[in-house]
Amino acid sequence: MNKKELSAEEKQFLLDKRYLRMAHIWAENSYCERRQVGALLVKGKMIISDGYNGTPSGFENHCEDENNITKPYVLHAEANAITKVARSNNSSEGATLYVTCMPCIECAKLIIQSGIVRVVYNQNYRVEDGVNLLKRANIQTVNIQM
Repeated sequence: MNKKELSAEEKQFLLDKRYLRMAHIWAENSYCERRQVGALLVKGKMIISDGYNGTPSGFENHCEDENNITKPYVLHAEANAITKVARSNNSSEGATLYVTCMPCIECAKLIIQSGIVRVVYNQNYRVEDGVNLLKRANIQTVNIQM
């Protein structure tokens, strides 16, 4: 089957997988040792923002303390992508967020407030309250295993 014969849903699925692969590559920028997470914010097939988990700008690039516990001020990839687009001339209204790991509850609140309408993620997380909140807010959530 060639690309011209694919349905709109099949084309979207292929596009979703490509953006998720890109988010995985972007996660490699993270200095975090316990988990590296990447995020891309896409609107109209254009990447309008990106992010990965790490410390705030100007801080040391060490996400974990001496006991291998994540420092409380480490930003999640989703938060970095959302705040980055907020500082630009772009708007996240109606955008899709591609993230390598299921969003937590705090990131879910940011996603809702930023006008993102769809979240595509790859890895599940032990706590599902973030995705449950997104569903409650009628934000489409898509889990794609790669």
